[in-house]
Amino acid sequence: MSSASEISALSAFFTAAFLLLGSALTLIGSLGLLRLRSFYERVHAPTLGTTLGVGCIAMSSIVYFSTLAGQVALREVLIVLFVTITTPITLMVLVRAALFRDQTEGQDASRANIESAPRPRE
Repeated sequence: MSSASEISALSAFFTAAFLLLGSALTLIGSLGLLRLRSFYERVHAPTLGTTLGVGCIAMSSIVYFSTLAGQVALREVLIVLFVTITTPITLMVLVRAALFRDQTEGQDASRANIESAPRPRE
């Protein structure tokens, strides 16, 4: 492999663009975790932010290492595939467990979590 100074300006631009976009999407998902009120709302934002953010960051890595090596780097595709499959499954398991808990406690899941959730800081 060569040093990072040998990549073209176009490759560096796409690498930086995908990296910044992925970081921004992940940050937005994390902020959604802090800002939203109920559990059901809170688990949705990080799931989307993680999946899309990791996809963009992996695309950045693919562009960078493909340019350095002169051949397509596909190891990152395995990471994206793993995250894309496991994140929604984890979301479904967590939400179903919370819904089961709410039903056994006799609470209306949609109303109880929104009303009892702390208000976001402003």
